[in-house]
Order: sequence, then structure tokens, then C-alpha cells
Amino acid sequence: QVQLVESGGGLVQPGGSLRLSCAAFKMIFRIYSMGWYRQAPGKQRELVAHITSFSSTNYADSVKGRFTISRDNAKNTVYLQMNSLKPEDTAVYYCHSDGAPDYWGQGTQVTVSS
Repeated sequence: QVQLVESGGGLVQPGGSLRLSCAAFKMIFRIYSMGWYRQAPGKQRELVAHITSFSSTNYADSVKGRFTISRDNAKNTVYLQMNSLKPEDTAVYYCHSDGAPDYWGQGTQVTVSS
């Protein structure tokens, strides 16, 4: 059974940084595009960042210049480096693998507050 396990969430002050990690198990990680999504209370889940198997990336306009997605195929892990965090970045962040079927992680809470 494929598993995606996120870690690295927490409470951080505005302007701070966090790095999220998503470890993939029982999948040929290197061939899949991966994404980070987030869902804030009362809002729809939205794409934050995406990385292809060739490490081509794209970002939501709201996080461009602040967040960086990367992957380490040797560790079957995708990362999301989040800098200059804002209160509006507060959400549950989910890891997602493209493909059929696709898979979701369980989510990790990120709270940006003073």
C-alpha cells in the first residue's frame, strides 16, 4: 500500500520559516510528479507547489518567491521550504502524488501566528 507521510508542520511567528517533508513508501517515487496542497478552515483545498519527475516546478501566485519545492529521489522525499510566512499561510498542508491512482498524505498543520 502506497503511503505518503508528511512532517515538519507547527506553530511559527509571522516572517518565520518551516520546512515540510513528505516521505513516500511503496511507490516508484522518481517517476511521479508531486505536489503540496493546503486547506484552510472554510476554504477549498488549493495547489501550493508542484514538481515534475524532471524537477520542473510551479507555484501558486500567493507563495511565489517565498516557498520552494524540491525532491530527493534517493530518499523518496519531497520538501516544501516555506519562508517569510504570513498568517494567511495557516492551513493543513497535504502531500500528493500524481498518477492513476493518485495518493494523498494525512496532512500536517501549519499555523502562522504571533
